[in-house]
Amino acid sequence: MTQERMPKQLNYQNIYEIFSRFREHEAEPKGELDHVNAFTLVVAVALSAQSTDLGVNKATKKLFAIADTPEKMIALGLNGVMEHIKTIGLYRQKAKNVIKMSKLLIEKYNSVVPSSRAALEGLPGVGRKTANVVLNMWFGQPTQAVDTHILRFGNRSGVAIGKDVVAVERAIEDHVPAEFQHHAHHWMILHGRYTCKARKPVCMNCIIEDLCQFEEKIIE
Repeated sequence: MTQERMPKQLNYQNIYEIFSRFREHEAEPKGELDHVNAFTLVVAVALSAQSTDLGVNKATKKLFAIADTPEKMIALGLNGVMEHIKTIGLYRQKAKNVIKMSKLLIEKYNSVVPSSRAALEGLPGVGRKTANVVLNMWFGQPTQAVDTHILRFGNRSGVAIGKDVVAVERAIEDHVPAEFQHHAHHWMILHGRYTCKARKPVCMNCIIEDLCQFEEKIIE
Protein backbone atom coordinates (compact mmCIF):
# COMPACT_ATOMS: atom_id res chain seq x y z
CA MET A 1 0.00 0.00 0.00
CA THR A 2 1.00 3.62 -0.42
CA GLN A 3 1.31 5.93 2.56
CA GLU A 4 -2.21 7.25 2.10
CA ARG A 5 -3.96 8.30 5.26
CA MET A 6 -6.14 5.49 6.55
CA PRO A 7 -9.79 6.52 7.11
CA LYS A 8 -12.09 5.19 9.78
CA GLN A 9 -14.17 2.07 9.28
CA LEU A 10 -17.51 2.91 7.68
CA ASN A 11 -20.70 2.07 9.52
CA TYR A 12 -23.12 -0.67 8.49
CA GLN A 13 -25.61 1.66 6.79
CA ASN A 14 -23.02 3.23 4.49
CA ILE A 15 -21.44 -0.10 3.60
CA TYR A 16 -24.89 -1.49 2.81
CA GLU A 17 -25.56 1.47 0.53
CA ILE A 18 -22.21 1.08 -1.24
CA PHE A 19 -22.82 -2.57 -2.09
CA SER A 20 -26.43 -1.87 -3.01
CA ARG A 21 -25.13 0.55 -5.64
CA PHE A 22 -22.55 -1.95 -6.84
CA ARG A 23 -25.31 -4.55 -7.20
CA GLU A 24 -27.59 -2.15 -9.02
CA HIS A 25 -24.77 -1.24 -11.40
CA GLU A 26 -23.77 -4.88 -12.06
CA ALA A 27 -25.82 -7.57 -10.38
CA GLU A 28 -23.63 -10.52 -11.39
CA PRO A 29 -19.98 -9.41 -11.57
CA LYS A 30 -17.63 -11.92 -13.14
CA GLY A 31 -13.93 -12.62 -12.84
CA GLU A 32 -11.94 -11.67 -15.93
CA LEU A 33 -9.75 -14.77 -16.19
CA ASP A 34 -10.83 -17.12 -18.98
CA HIS A 35 -11.34 -20.77 -18.04
CA VAL A 36 -13.40 -23.78 -19.08
CA ASN A 37 -13.48 -25.87 -15.91
CA ALA A 38 -12.20 -25.95 -12.32
CA PHE A 39 -8.75 -27.15 -13.37
CA THR A 40 -8.18 -24.39 -15.91
CA LEU A 41 -9.50 -21.85 -13.39
CA VAL A 42 -6.99 -22.83 -10.72
CA VAL A 43 -4.20 -22.81 -13.32
CA ALA A 44 -5.24 -19.39 -14.64
CA VAL A 45 -5.44 -17.84 -11.19
CA ALA A 46 -2.06 -19.30 -10.23
CA LEU A 47 -0.56 -17.88 -13.42
CA SER A 48 -2.04 -14.45 -12.74
CA ALA A 49 0.25 -13.75 -9.76
CA GLN A 50 2.23 -10.59 -10.61
CA SER A 51 0.63 -10.61 -14.07
CA THR A 52 -2.46 -9.02 -15.63
CA ASP A 53 -5.61 -10.99 -16.38
CA LEU A 54 -5.40 -9.80 -19.98
CA GLY A 55 -1.87 -11.13 -20.34
CA VAL A 56 -2.81 -14.47 -18.79
CA ASN A 57 -5.84 -14.83 -21.07
CA LYS A 58 -3.70 -14.27 -24.15
CA ALA A 59 -1.23 -16.91 -23.01
CA THR A 60 -3.78 -19.53 -21.96
CA LYS A 61 -6.12 -19.30 -24.95
CA LYS A 62 -4.16 -21.87 -26.94
CA LEU A 63 -2.91 -23.71 -23.86
CA PHE A 64 -6.38 -24.53 -22.53
CA ALA A 65 -7.55 -25.53 -26.01
CA ILE A 66 -5.17 -28.49 -25.91
CA ALA A 67 -4.62 -29.02 -22.17
CA ASP A 68 -7.78 -28.63 -20.09
CA THR A 69 -7.15 -31.58 -17.74
CA PRO A 70 -4.22 -32.55 -15.50
CA GLU A 71 -3.46 -35.53 -17.76
CA LYS A 72 -3.31 -33.39 -20.91
CA MET A 73 -1.15 -30.81 -19.14
CA ILE A 74 1.37 -33.47 -18.14
CA ALA A 75 1.31 -34.89 -21.66
CA LEU A 76 2.15 -31.43 -22.99
CA GLY A 77 5.20 -31.42 -20.74
CA LEU A 78 7.18 -28.72 -19.00
CA ASN A 79 8.70 -27.29 -22.18
CA GLY A 80 5.32 -27.25 -23.88
CA VAL A 81 3.73 -25.37 -20.98
CA MET A 82 6.61 -22.88 -20.89
CA GLU A 83 6.28 -22.26 -24.61
CA HIS A 84 2.63 -21.30 -24.17
CA ILE A 85 3.07 -19.04 -21.14
CA LYS A 86 6.47 -17.49 -21.89
CA THR A 87 4.90 -14.03 -22.20
CA ILE A 88 3.86 -14.17 -18.52
CA GLY A 89 6.15 -13.01 -15.75
CA LEU A 90 8.02 -15.76 -13.86
CA TYR A 91 6.82 -18.22 -16.49
CA ARG A 92 9.51 -20.84 -15.84
CA GLN A 93 8.61 -21.31 -12.18
CA LYS A 94 4.91 -21.06 -12.94
CA ALA A 95 5.21 -23.78 -15.60
CA LYS A 96 6.97 -26.04 -13.08
CA ASN A 97 4.15 -25.43 -10.60
CA VAL A 98 1.49 -26.23 -13.20
CA ILE A 99 3.14 -29.59 -13.94
CA LYS A 100 3.58 -30.39 -10.22
CA MET A 101 0.00 -29.32 -9.54
CA SER A 102 -1.29 -31.55 -12.32
CA LYS A 103 0.61 -34.57 -11.00
CA LEU A 104 -0.64 -34.00 -7.45
CA LEU A 105 -4.25 -33.62 -8.61
CA ILE A 106 -4.00 -36.97 -10.39
CA GLU A 107 -2.21 -38.79 -7.59
CA LYS A 108 -4.08 -37.40 -4.59
CA TYR A 109 -7.47 -36.16 -5.85
CA ASN A 110 -8.29 -38.42 -8.82
CA SER A 111 -7.87 -35.43 -11.16
CA VAL A 112 -10.63 -33.49 -9.38
CA VAL A 113 -9.91 -30.01 -8.02
CA PRO A 114 -10.57 -30.15 -4.25
CA SER A 115 -13.13 -27.83 -2.68
CA SER A 116 -11.47 -26.95 0.63
CA ARG A 117 -9.08 -24.06 1.21
CA ALA A 118 -6.51 -26.25 2.97
CA ALA A 119 -6.43 -28.77 0.13
CA LEU A 120 -6.20 -26.04 -2.52
CA GLU A 121 -3.39 -24.28 -0.67
CA GLY A 122 -1.55 -27.60 -0.65
CA LEU A 123 -1.27 -27.46 -4.45
CA PRO A 124 2.00 -26.08 -5.90
CA GLY A 125 1.69 -22.42 -6.84
CA VAL A 126 -1.61 -21.95 -5.01
CA GLY A 127 -1.81 -19.47 -2.15
CA ARG A 128 -4.65 -18.12 -0.06
CA LYS A 129 -5.86 -15.66 -2.71
CA THR A 130 -5.88 -18.28 -5.47
CA ALA A 131 -7.72 -20.72 -3.23
CA ASN A 132 -10.33 -18.11 -2.35
CA VAL A 133 -10.91 -17.23 -6.01
CA VAL A 134 -11.51 -20.89 -6.91
CA LEU A 135 -13.74 -21.46 -3.88
CA ASN A 136 -15.80 -18.40 -4.80
CA MET A 137 -16.00 -18.67 -8.57
CA TRP A 138 -16.29 -22.44 -8.97
CA PHE A 139 -17.70 -23.73 -5.71
CA GLY A 140 -19.92 -20.77 -4.82
CA GLN A 141 -18.44 -20.09 -1.40
CA PRO A 142 -18.56 -16.48 -0.09
CA THR A 143 -14.78 -16.21 0.15
CA GLN A 144 -12.84 -12.97 -0.23
CA ALA A 145 -9.83 -13.06 -2.55
CA VAL A 146 -8.01 -9.87 -1.55
CA ASP A 147 -5.54 -8.44 -4.03
CA THR A 148 -3.84 -5.02 -4.29
CA HIS A 149 -6.99 -3.47 -5.78
CA ILE A 150 -9.16 -4.57 -2.87
CA LEU A 151 -6.49 -3.67 -0.31
CA ARG A 152 -6.35 -0.16 -1.74
CA PHE A 153 -10.10 0.32 -2.17
CA GLY A 154 -11.00 -1.20 1.19
CA ASN A 155 -8.71 1.19 3.05
CA ARG A 156 -9.39 4.29 0.96
CA SER A 157 -13.13 3.97 1.14
CA GLY A 158 -13.40 2.75 4.72
CA VAL A 159 -15.28 -0.40 3.65
CA ALA A 160 -12.59 -2.75 4.97
CA ILE A 161 -9.69 -1.35 6.98
CA GLY A 162 -6.54 -3.44 7.36
CA LYS A 163 -2.76 -3.25 7.01
CA ASP A 164 -2.45 -6.45 4.96
CA VAL A 165 -4.54 -8.74 2.79
CA VAL A 166 -5.51 -11.08 5.61
CA ALA A 167 -6.68 -8.18 7.80
CA VAL A 168 -8.72 -6.73 4.93
CA GLU A 169 -10.18 -10.18 4.18
CA ARG A 170 -11.32 -10.43 7.79
CA ALA A 171 -12.71 -6.88 7.68
CA ILE A 172 -14.80 -7.70 4.62
CA GLU A 173 -16.16 -10.80 6.33
CA ASP A 174 -16.90 -8.80 9.48
CA HIS A 175 -18.43 -5.67 7.98
CA VAL A 176 -20.00 -6.44 4.58
CA PRO A 177 -23.61 -7.64 4.93
CA ALA A 178 -24.15 -11.32 4.25
CA GLU A 179 -26.28 -10.78 1.15
CA PHE A 180 -23.30 -9.16 -0.61
CA GLN A 181 -20.55 -11.54 0.54
CA HIS A 182 -20.64 -13.81 -2.50
CA HIS A 183 -19.88 -11.06 -5.02
CA ALA A 184 -18.08 -8.64 -2.69
CA HIS A 185 -14.55 -9.30 -3.85
CA HIS A 186 -15.48 -9.08 -7.54
CA TRP A 187 -17.23 -5.74 -7.07
CA MET A 188 -14.25 -4.41 -5.13
CA ILE A 189 -11.63 -5.72 -7.58
CA LEU A 190 -13.43 -4.24 -10.58
CA HIS A 191 -13.97 -0.92 -8.81
CA GLY A 192 -10.32 -0.79 -7.76
CA ARG A 193 -9.10 -1.77 -11.22
CA TYR A 194 -11.15 0.66 -13.27
CA THR A 195 -12.30 3.47 -10.96
CA CYS A 196 -10.34 3.59 -7.68
CA LYS A 197 -7.00 3.38 -9.47
CA ALA A 198 -3.72 3.62 -7.59
CA ARG A 199 -2.32 6.80 -9.14
CA LYS A 200 -5.27 8.56 -10.71
CA PRO A 201 -8.59 7.43 -9.22
CA VAL A 202 -11.54 8.39 -11.41
CA CYS A 203 -13.50 9.91 -8.54
CA MET A 204 -15.64 12.09 -10.80
CA ASN A 205 -17.20 8.95 -12.29
CA CYS A 206 -17.41 6.99 -9.04
CA ILE A 207 -20.90 5.77 -8.08
CA ILE A 208 -20.01 5.79 -4.37
CA GLU A 209 -17.97 9.02 -4.22
CA ASP A 210 -20.33 10.63 -1.70
CA LEU A 211 -19.86 7.71 0.70
CA CYS A 212 -16.14 7.11 0.24
CA GLN A 213 -13.84 8.31 3.03
CA PHE A 214 -10.78 8.92 0.81
CA GLU A 215 -9.51 12.43 1.55
CA GLU A 216 -7.46 12.87 -1.63
CA LYS A 217 -10.23 12.47 -4.17
CA ILE A 218 -9.55 13.67 -7.71
CA ILE A 219 -12.67 15.49 -8.83
CA GLU A 220 -12.27 17.70 -11.90
